[in-house]
Amino acid sequence: MAVLLLTLLGFALLDALDVLLVAITTAVVADSRLARRSPLVGVLSFLGGVFAVSVLFGVATVLGIDFLVRLLDFDLTPTLRYWGELVIGLVLIAVAALPVDTGAAPGGRWVEPVRKYPWLMGVIGFTLGLAKVPTSVPYLAALAMISAQRPLPAIWPVLVAAYCLVALVLPLAVLALALRRTTGARRMYRVLVRGVTRFGPPVVRVLFVVFGVVLVVDALVHAGQLW
Repeated sequence: MAVLLLTLLGFALLDALDVLLVAITTAVVADSRLARRSPLVGVLSFLGGVFAVSVLFGVATVLGIDFLVRLLDFDLTPTLRYWGELVIGLVLIAVAALPVDTGAAPGGRWVEPVRKYPWLMGVIGFTLGLAKVPTSVPYLAALAMISAQRPLPAIWPVLVAAYCLVALVLPLAVLALALRRTTGARRMYRVLVRGVTRFGPPVVRVLFVVFGVVLVVDALVHAGQLW
């Protein structure tokens, strides 16, 4: 269980380096400052929408896999486990080689329709989550690892929810710093936003390669179990 928790934490922190979520959060914060109101409702509504769809997708995925396993009387053998590690590792390395669009701007006219009703940002968050979650390689890998546990841990829904919460730690940090008025908080806010925007994608690439290599090496170390 300890290995599973550490791996899930690593994947969640990797998932947290999402430039788009940070960019939208800073856009809501900037618009709220222009309108002289708190960004709390807008940002929490947006992140709440992302969190809700992420948890729903995760729970549905684990339940679906578990149902198929029980229906087909599927047994996770060491051979399948290490083949799974090998495939996931190669996918992570391949994803690291794909081009990443880093041009997400922190502003945009999409903010205007929800200026009077910040809670509508929850709809935007839910919609964005529908497009983001099914293509999140770290999240899919984490769900696969949870589903591979036999029997499923009694707290697996809590693990899914905790993963989704950790994956939002950077936008939440941006919001927390934006709510503070001290000079130090404002400086940290600018540093965090610029750092994630500039270094987020390269760091994700590197971590994808690291995670991928670790999984591939572990599968090759147990090469005798692959056949």
